[in-house]
Amino acid sequence: MLLRSPARSSPHLRSLLRARGFSSSASPSAATAAEGDDGKIVASVLFERLPVVIPKIHPVVYAFQEFSYSQIHPCPLSVLRVEWLPFRWRQQYRRKYPDDVLGKADARGKGDYQIDYVPAPRITDADKTNDRKSLQRALDNRLYLLLYGKAYGAPDDKPVWHFPEKVYDNEDTLRLCAESALKSVLGGLNNTYFVGNAPMAHMVVDQKEDSSISSFKRFFFKSQVVGATKYDIGKCQDHVWVTKDELLEYFPEHKAFFNKMIIHIR
Repeated sequence: MLLRSPARSSPHLRSLLRARGFSSSASPSAATAAEGDDGKIVASVLFERLPVVIPKIHPVVYAFQEFSYSQIHPCPLSVLRVEWLPFRWRQQYRRKYPDDVLGKADARGKGDYQIDYVPAPRITDADKTNDRKSLQRALDNRLYLLLYGKAYGAPDDKPVWHFPEKVYDNEDTLRLCAESALKSVLGGLNNTYFVGNAPMAHMVVDQKEDSSISSFKRFFFKSQVVGATKYDIGKCQDHVWVTKDELLEYFPEHKAFFNKMIIHIR
């Protein structure tokens, strides 16, 4: 078998062997960031708490279900799918149990063994006081962690609201850099879960001409809260747990970007 020597390799192959950047964008801002003196890359973490309770049905969705029921009601029940039917109509066709079976629920123990179940309220004390430092709020929505302090590339080195972040140094992968960023804030990664190895989005941050820091790229990784209701947040002056709508208020200049990056259906 003949082996082609490296000196005779095609120009296309030589171009593939060159070092490639993290972005294939050909925009002027991306090219400036790639060719800058620093060439810094920042890994940021979108730390997310999933909903704790089932969100209420939106009035528009409920109205659509009622309209769908009115359209498909004449059809035989065998051709209807359960998810098409509103809750009120499904209750009409639910299984009916004998009275002696249902009566066992009332046969509770007496004295010290009697337990009255009271469901927890959907609106917590943190909701009433608008305590954004607590995870016990907005239980039917997703919450995201924001930190207040010094961030890379902040104007005049002033404290700003930002995500947990770390400048890429010598980690084997960019995800390990993101894990280090979150670990430095939480003190560990015991109750966290990183979704995937690749970043979910990235943005090019342009700097002013008189800034000592050149343009850089920020890559966002998603991580989620697992089995925890409180974290000891460190390495910042302040922190908040906010919903998507509240998060957009903290970044008015990047509102369109984060609105597109953070997609979830309540």
